[in-house]
Amino acid sequence: MKRRVVVTGMAGLCPLGSDWPTVQQGLIGLRSGISVQPGWDIFTGLKTRLGGAVADFALPADYPRKRIRGMGRVAQMAARATELALRDAGLYEASVLHGGRTGIAYGSTSGSPPAIEVYARNIMQKLSLKEISPNDYIQLMSHTAAANLGQFFAIRGRIVPTCSACTSGSQGIGYGLEAIQSGAQDVMVAGGAEELHVVNAAVFDIMFATSTKNDAPTKTPAPFDAGRDGLVVSEGAATLVLEALDHARARGAGIHAELVGWATNCDGEHMTHPGVDGMEQVMRLSLADAGLEPADIDYVNAHGTGTEHGDIAESTATARVFGPRVPVSTLKGALGHTLGACGALEAWITIQMMREGWCAPTLNLVNVDPRCGELDYVRGECRSLPMQYAMSNNFAFAGVNTSLVFRRFEGS
Repeated sequence: MKRRVVVTGMAGLCPLGSDWPTVQQGLIGLRSGISVQPGWDIFTGLKTRLGGAVADFALPADYPRKRIRGMGRVAQMAARATELALRDAGLYEASVLHGGRTGIAYGSTSGSPPAIEVYARNIMQKLSLKEISPNDYIQLMSHTAAANLGQFFAIRGRIVPTCSACTSGSQGIGYGLEAIQSGAQDVMVAGGAEELHVVNAAVFDIMFATSTKNDAPTKTPAPFDAGRDGLVVSEGAATLVLEALDHARARGAGIHAELVGWATNCDGEHMTHPGVDGMEQVMRLSLADAGLEPADIDYVNAHGTGTEHGDIAESTATARVFGPRVPVSTLKGALGHTLGACGALEAWITIQMMREGWCAPTLNLVNVDPRCGELDYVRGECRSLPMQYAMSNNFAFAGVNTSLVFRRFEGS
């Protein structure tokens, strides 16, 4: 029998703030975390100037230099979110981290872009290695977040780096669940991180997928809205501490939620155009994994990036599974698209809202695109919403899909 897995610690950093009370008030107050990014106007051909930064982020002064010199900003944010989550779980500096029964499943879209710049500039332009340090590679490698967490917290269990673009964080949570269910680990540090950089904006800008409402940064993105014009890239990090229920109970841990189902699959159709069938299937698979029917889900936290193809495909798939009855919203209207962090950040916020009995609206959703179907979109203001089960969905390039199902935990 599979072990039951619960969330005993969680924390996140995002464009609305670096702690839950600040993020909560930002969501309730319908505040946007999007702003014009200084310096982006120097890039020829870049149409967007918009991004979502974690403006108040700084590493604590007591972080040892030897443990952070291999960290770019993406790994730094991952470390800070993980520290706060471990403290929340009562496991910070606990011996359980070092005995091989605690592991890591954590991802990002890439390593730290400034470190990639160092390599490219020195090797390709200067034709020299003289100004490159060993730490530059540690910062730029694709598994930099997971690897740095292992070293920083001396975690000695399995390490599962996820690097699947916009599903990196949600795959980290899902693979963490599987590691505990199988009995291989008792605790998993799971999540994702991303840092804001012009190269991330350029990826989508080249495909005409970014918002160019540069004179109205707080009015975009507008997921599912008829007037939307694309996504906005952002940064952040979030960590969930997943733990076997029996292990958590044995140490008297507080429990935020139970992770009861998850699934991941691939559309197998197109590198950049999402597939409706794959999205529908991943939601049905996660429901089956949780032993639930669509009618059991009280809220769906959508991926909802604000792109035309993505919004239409996702809403069509969601309507196929749930029909018009389930409340749906996405956090990207307020946070922007945090890429490798979004699956973890949105899971963290979904759990918090489920615990408190409300859900945030999709910011900037005013006129629903008729092509986005007859869903119960939460818009305009927050909604009081008692929840027993909530689903959080994410979708990435190459048709990588994920779906997570959480249950409100009340001690049973």
